[in-house]
Amino acid sequence: MSGTQDGRADGEGRVFQAAGDQHITEHHHHGETAASGWAGTESVRQPTGGREAALLRDRTELMETLRSAVRGDAAGQVFVLHGLGGCGKTAVARALFRFATDQGRIGLWVNAADRTSLRSGMLAVAADRGAGDGQLAAARNGMRAPADLVWDRLDASEQPWLLVLDNADAPEILQEGGWLRTSPRGTVLVTTRRSSVGFWPHAELHHVGVLPRDAAAQVLHDLAPETGTVEEAAEIAERLGRLPLALILAGGFLSHQVIDPWTMTKYGQRLSGDGSLELIDQGAVAYPQGDARQLINKTWQLSLDALAGHGVPEAAELLRLLACYGPDPLPLAVLNSPRIESVLPRARSEAALRGLLDQSLTALVDPGVRCVQTHALLLTSVAGSAPPERFAQLTGTATRLLDELVPAVPERGPQDLRLRLAAPHVVALLRQTTDVPVVEEALDVAVRLACALHRTGDYLSAWELAADAAATTEPKLGADHRLVLSAHSRTGRALFRLGRFEESETVLRRVLAERERLFGPDDPDTLDACFGLNHPLQQLGHKEEGVGLLRRSAEGRRRLLGEEHPLTLQSRAHLLEFLPADELAAEIDGAATQLPQECAAHLGPGHAVTLGSLLSHAFALVRLGRFEAADEEARRAAEEYRSRHGADYALTLSAQLVCARVRAGLGDTDSAVELMASVAQRREQSLGAEHPYTVRSYALLDEYRAQAGGTAAG
Repeated sequence: MSGTQDGRADGEGRVFQAAGDQHITEHHHHGETAASGWAGTESVRQPTGGREAALLRDRTELMETLRSAVRGDAAGQVFVLHGLGGCGKTAVARALFRFATDQGRIGLWVNAADRTSLRSGMLAVAADRGAGDGQLAAARNGMRAPADLVWDRLDASEQPWLLVLDNADAPEILQEGGWLRTSPRGTVLVTTRRSSVGFWPHAELHHVGVLPRDAAAQVLHDLAPETGTVEEAAEIAERLGRLPLALILAGGFLSHQVIDPWTMTKYGQRLSGDGSLELIDQGAVAYPQGDARQLINKTWQLSLDALAGHGVPEAAELLRLLACYGPDPLPLAVLNSPRIESVLPRARSEAALRGLLDQSLTALVDPGVRCVQTHALLLTSVAGSAPPERFAQLTGTATRLLDELVPAVPERGPQDLRLRLAAPHVVALLRQTTDVPVVEEALDVAVRLACALHRTGDYLSAWELAADAAATTEPKLGADHRLVLSAHSRTGRALFRLGRFEESETVLRRVLAERERLFGPDDPDTLDACFGLNHPLQQLGHKEEGVGLLRRSAEGRRRLLGEEHPLTLQSRAHLLEFLPADELAAEIDGAATQLPQECAAHLGPGHAVTLGSLLSHAFALVRLGRFEAADEEARRAAEEYRSRHGADYALTLSAQLVCARVRAGLGDTDSAVELMASVAQRREQSLGAEHPYTVRSYALLDEYRAQAGGTAAG
């Protein structure tokens, strides 16, 4: 999770926002027994058990709002703190409780986790506020509504009070008994994992999320200052997802090692291995056995058990499916597929998701596309609980759901945010999956997704995905696997577009050698490697070798795929850009039909290869100095690319550069300067100032400006 906030309000309620928390308390809940009689007032006059930190991190705005509600005679408000288990809702409540009692207000604390604890605690509140034994007995024996007695006594209290209803994760219990009300004599604060506004009418809801990085680092460093620096603490905090409970457990572990003290560095190294959740939970040694709320591995099971008890067992299956993915935002479109049926009935997926949202086990976010986002530690905990055979089925379904999002044959086009958001989830799948058929299926999705990202101009995302996919799957499938080599190929292609020509050449040369060895010289993948390697070779000055590979690609594709195949025509179009001038002139002058017209006849005028051939042909004419002949083709290519893909698309800028060369060649240097200035600026914005294409664009711009100045002077 990102630590952002999602407050909501209903009726007259307001929304208050704050981020994160810094400590977790113990809970020792003592329910009423037949022998104990009524609990003494001490049991509700202080927070139930726990330890309290001296400083509450990153709650300034929220705490100021809450404090204003318990200052002086302020009353009549209900606050609800909701969020994922372990985010520190109770810690905020404890801090407010201490502040209120320091101000002279009566503090009353009730464990609202179940009917028995709630009823016992609330009747103890009534006793504290002056209810007599007869009144309590009547309420206890059903002669009087217990909630009426409690609120009568609270309304009649001479002193203002703060009532905390902690762990109210079953709000229907509060509704059934009429336990949650407002009073002119005090303020109510509820902590819960349930976020649905319908449970909290006229209350002020506040989402309690994870901590910002700096605050999370300070929390961990405060707890174990001798074990590392704040910077080291920040790294561990990030690995723990900045979840307050995890930070407290980690700090507790580090600060209590006596025989063999650990450093934060050692702790971070151990987090990278198996058993990371068990390592975190070792920090809970000071907590009583059986208190699941204090254990990372157990705390969220409480919410899933509650959902199952309310008739939504599918929520657990949906969460297990989400655990196949990563903690980044996941487009909701992924879940809207019939393929989800292999995990849970599609008709129940909506109810399952609503259940997870209501229990704060996942959250809706909108980074531009509607998504769900789930905490990393929760995902790890859930993934680790699934049997191996079940996990293979889950990861297979998760892969096929992503497969539907990725085009079978990626086309050039505008950037698609859904594709970029899907990338880290494909990598997460590959890292978790060991079942070879699922790994292969997921890697195929990764390769196609990297290609799709590349063709939309998102070269950085394409490179990151392809490189991660190759590195993750090579140990699982072997370096000789066809799909692993495809992932390496996509890595090399993206490196080329990022201007890292030497790295691109190294990767693509190795891919070509391996494909030749494994599949033979005429395999389609081998010919594709020839085509790809040409590009960095040309930029690095190895023109003859590059042209030789491009010829091999064109001729091999012609034999294997046919003269009219798009890949054959694509290779021929690229040859126009790199052939030596004498061969280029012979190629163009000797053709009965020029290549753009040939492509249009075979593929159609709107095909991407047809448009690419038009640009390549215009550039070839520029190379031959035939500027008038190139003018119309260059303009058409630039206009068409701009219309299809936008002004910042890489090929739009390439076409605009050819137009600038044409104008300069025709003596219209002012237009050439204007066009090149736009190309240079847009390339700097999209590729960076140091990219070779940006540097060359500015150099050409300077050249045209000098020519324009010379023309004006003449």
